[in-house]
Amino acid sequence: MPLIRSSREEDIPAITAIYAHHVLNGTGTFETEPPSADDMATRRADVLSKGLPYLIAEENGTVVGFAYANWFKPRPAYRYSAEDSIYLAPDVQGKGLGRALLVKLLACCESAGIRKVMAIIGDSANAGSVGVHLALGFKHVGIVEACGWKFGAWRDIVIMQRTLGAGDTAPPQEPPAA
Repeated sequence: MPLIRSSREEDIPAITAIYAHHVLNGTGTFETEPPSADDMATRRADVLSKGLPYLIAEENGTVVGFAYANWFKPRPAYRYSAEDSIYLAPDVQGKGLGRALLVKLLACCESAGIRKVMAIIGDSANAGSVGVHLALGFKHVGIVEACGWKFGAWRDIVIMQRTLGAGDTAPPQEPPAA
């Protein structure tokens, strides 16, 4: 069973390599140029500075996946809504690791005061990502058709959401870090 834990600075090279693979070979992200390790470190620091989770999955001492949540939008009214991101090394996909990361990520988000988590899934043909989100209680909100151009074709995004904790049935108890 893989270890799911909070990321550390020394995980950045592995995180960068995993993400670069997806940028160069997949449609789950609409980035077209892989960010540098410094860029990834800055992004991680930004997530953590907001009190949001940035997790990794480790097997036999090797980082094989990562997941994080970031504000859905930067405006203050959205501070109880986050967007999730999950990326796995290609050789571990389809083994339940994305599910394990997402389960832990959702628990961390709820602990941080998040009430709504959105999945903005690149490419409506991304069956693995859509499937894991459905399996964990996310509901389809919609599809934005042909909004990204990657690998010589127009790509959709699938928007899904899941309510955490009390959701919109009660006001928040205390604001998460902004």
